[in-house]
Amino acid sequence: MSIDIHNHEGYVDPTPYHALKKESRALRAFRPIVYICSPYAGDVQSNVENARKYSRFAVDKGYIPIAPHLLFPQFLDDDDAGERKLGLFFGNAIMSKCSEVWVFGSRISEGMKAEIRRARWKNYRVRYFDENLEEVKGVRGQREQQEDA
Repeated sequence: MSIDIHNHEGYVDPTPYHALKKESRALRAFRPIVYICSPYAGDVQSNVENARKYSRFAVDKGYIPIAPHLLFPQFLDDDDAGERKLGLFFGNAIMSKCSEVWVFGSRISEGMKAEIRRARWKNYRVRYFDENLEEVKGVRGQREQQEDA
């Protein structure tokens, strides 16, 4: 979309032109993509609500969130082992486009364990956050033990 300095009558109108130019630059500003890793199975309704909250948190921090567990269950059956495996495969493909993996919550599900293992294997940056959206530092060893269990 190009922005014209002329108004609809053809006259030069610099005030809205400069305001729109500034807004246009802000929309094109770089935002890294982050992979949102949080539980899905179990209490699906609550977990989906949390994933939305975590995604909004990423947006507010200046990132573009990707939460595959909000997208793929729309058309894949998570209760079907084959389709669940396909969804995890799709998530792994998307993860390769992300600059970081953000792990949320105190419970690490089996699907999350697989995602975290993949992120570590690919040497992606993994960050941990609690349910209150506070980054958890210095617990990597504890988390790794829980993930490997």
